[in-house]
Amino acid sequence: MDQDEGLMAVDNIVTQFNTYEDFLDSQITTVDLYYLEDESLARQLVELGYRGTGEIVKRRDFEARKAAIEIARLAERTQKKTLTSSGKDLKDNFLKALAAREEDNRNGKSVIFIRDKNSHGQEISGYIDYAHRLKTEDFEVYFTGKRKLLPKPTDLSFYNWESHIAVCNSSPNYQVIADNPEGLLFKYKRDRKILNVDPKAPPGDNSTRIPIQTELYIQAIIFDHISRRKT
Repeated sequence: MDQDEGLMAVDNIVTQFNTYEDFLDSQITTVDLYYLEDESLARQLVELGYRGTGEIVKRRDFEARKAAIEIARLAERTQKKTLTSSGKDLKDNFLKALAAREEDNRNGKSVIFIRDKNSHGQEISGYIDYAHRLKTEDFEVYFTGKRKLLPKPTDLSFYNWESHIAVCNSSPNYQVIADNPEGLLFKYKRDRKILNVDPKAPPGDNSTRIPIQTELYIQAIIFDHISRRKT
């Protein structure tokens, strides 16, 4: 048996049995137990290769392959993690735009500007770190239409036009530069590029400004940033 065939045989055994002891027990016959009268001794003889009805697999090989297969399984599960927006019937352009960017924003990319009214009828606006909100909230309620995504005082920026409450916060992905005389700026922490959200100015290197035609909000804009730094 060559190396590949041997590895395949071990994999077949590892996937068939939960523990090495289960594998040993499968090799023990009723005759073995009758003559040996000791299950532990019977297992030892199978492990040493003196008894058994099939392949000889060492404990260290079994446990090493068991661990490797489990790591590979977990990695595959992570890669195939279903997107929250997957399978949803998204009719509004804003939700479609969020869905199109969901996977990319697992590592930070987009800033969302929203202007709308809160539950008290007050006009509010603000900039949202999409990736950060994805990690800290369940977007199921937004993609299903049960709730509207709105700026919060904990977002990159928040402004209540009635109470004149203004708040700025840096996020894991963006640093807020609020003291700029030309207006609010955001610095992307991975490549330190500046995102300029002033509609009269270019958004900055590797960034785009995309107004969204939506029936859900008074105004919605998505700024996408592509980092050139390797991660």
